[in-house]
Amino acid sequence: MVSVEPVSVEPPGTVPRTPAKARIVSAAAGLFAEHGVGGTSLQMIADAIGVTKAAVYHQFKTKDQIVVAAAEDELARVIAAMDAAEAEPDPARARDVLLTRIVDLAVERRRMESTLVGDPVLNEPFHRVMDRLYRMLTGEDAKPEGRMRAAMLTAAIGGAVMHPLVADLDDDTLRSQLLYLARRFLDLPG
Repeated sequence: MVSVEPVSVEPPGTVPRTPAKARIVSAAAGLFAEHGVGGTSLQMIADAIGVTKAAVYHQFKTKDQIVVAAAEDELARVIAAMDAAEAEPDPARARDVLLTRIVDLAVERRRMESTLVGDPVLNEPFHRVMDRLYRMLTGEDAKPEGRMRAAMLTAAIGGAVMHPLVADLDDDTLRSQLLYLARRFLDLPG
């Protein structure tokens, strides 16, 4: 696998987070997925966990801080997938591990995907993580064809998990179909 510089987003559990902050971030992530960042108020977050808005403000000074905390959790999952792939000695196996984990994440968090991609607060950390992901997917092939292949694959996965034509598919079916087609696209076995 191509060695790529890690991004400075801490894996889940390494950044100390109080139970109160964890509850806020968890509730906010669900609300962001359902209503979008712009459609989620601090009052909605407070109501979701049964506290006052002042209690939320005590933990996070701004909504942007909550958005960043939720995004850090999501980006840490992507980083963990890339780290697992880089631990594989065989490049083809590494790409398959990465692909499997990225599809798993996309299916698991399909309601959250568009929320994170479109939020301007998350621009820099998101792009750093995605640049690393793209470099890993292209492997040694940084030529236009390899870059285009990685771009098309990630766009296809991200778009497919949110597409109305597959909204009624259960997660296992969606996951198996995405993996089958993505492996064919990358000429990976399986």
